Amino acid sequence: MHNNNRASIVHQLGYAIRHPGRISPHLRRLTRNAWLRLRTRGHVDYYRAVMRSDVARGSEAAVGSKSHARWLAMGRLQFDYLVRHGLKPDHRLLEIGCGNLRAGRLFIDYLDAGNYYGIDISPDILIAAQDTLSDHGLRDKLPHLMPVRDLRFAALPDETFDVVHAHSVFSHSPLHVIEECFRHVGRIMKPDGWFDFTFDRTEGQEHQVLREDFYYRTATLTALAEKHGLRAVFMDDWEKLPSKQSKIRITLPGAERLADDPGQERQERRRRAAGQAGHVEHRDAPAERHRAVTHDRDL
Repeated sequence: MHNNNRASIVHQLGYAIRHPGRISPHLRRLTRNAWLRLRTRGHVDYYRAVMRSDVARGSEAAVGSKSHARWLAMGRLQFDYLVRHGLKPDHRLLEIGCGNLRAGRLFIDYLDAGNYYGIDISPDILIAAQDTLSDHGLRDKLPHLMPVRDLRFAALPDETFDVVHAHSVFSHSPLHVIEECFRHVGRIMKPDGWFDFTFDRTEGQEHQVLREDFYYRTATLTALAEKHGLRAVFMDDWEKLPSKQSKIRITLPGAERLADDPGQERQERRRRAAGQAGHVEHRDAPAERHRAVTHDRDL
């Protein structure tokens, strides 16, 4: 089992010796990020500025795809996984951090018109998303694309989404941003809905690199979900796929019973359930997956 702290000087020196060609790009990114942190307030504003800078050099690279083929493949990976796990055309789906619709274009095409909602903190990447809609002939599917300031979902109604999906979002988020999402996501989920998110997993010391890449233990995130009355399950089958991140699924406690309750009674039961700490199921996770110190969102 490898427990490397990618923020440690020892790891970075070793990586630099093995990959000398990546030293200059890493130093340029380090300098740029330090400058952006001085000009912004809070992590979300900072990362919005990071995205603005990255999108200016290409929207596919900004979401972590080093080639168009990789962009297509990573979108297909996310789409196929949700369909295998029960995503239906009549479901309403919210994609957090939808980017330039790497996976969103497939969700939009598959879902009934109007059933796709994509949010992102970056207005710049959402402009690129509009180009994707046009290029793939998806305008008639009436997707909803919305820039947001945070993950409180303030503009979204209660009990709206069958599926919530966030790929490579929490891998770039400090813990307080993840907790903000957990505090509010249960309100917008249907009682029998689910929320899938990926994260960079470590079995060693939790750490961050360049304030862009954050590494968490599975138990940290499942406990945080429990704190907010959510049930969390580590998704073992995702580990078999060619992704460098891990995945957790969030559901509401007592989802099956709540889904059968009619109208107001169902809502009242759901509110009471959301106020109680849910059971957390945590399977033993395999050894952490590796990722280079250099910036790479293609996970």
